[in-house]
Amino acid sequence: MDKVWINAVGVGAAICSMTSFTPQIFKIWREKDASSVSLRMFALTVTGFVLWTSYGALLQSWPIVVSNAVCLALSAVILGLKMKFR
Repeated sequence: MDKVWINAVGVGAAICSMTSFTPQIFKIWREKDASSVSLRMFALTVTGFVLWTSYGALLQSWPIVVSNAVCLALSAVILGLKMKFR
């Protein structure tokens, strides 16, 4: 497969992953309610993104590091909002 298409798929996946958290952040912030968010699920998600970011750093794969670091930050915001709006 052409490398351009492979990179396009990777960029598309990264964009989808990174933007997928924003609707939840806006909903929690607007409603000041995070009761429907699973604390265990987001704790596990944050842990997963820490591991993915570390894995990317060990491989020196900066696309993996950057996309997962952004996802880590956004999922950590949701986790923080969950703690704030208990």
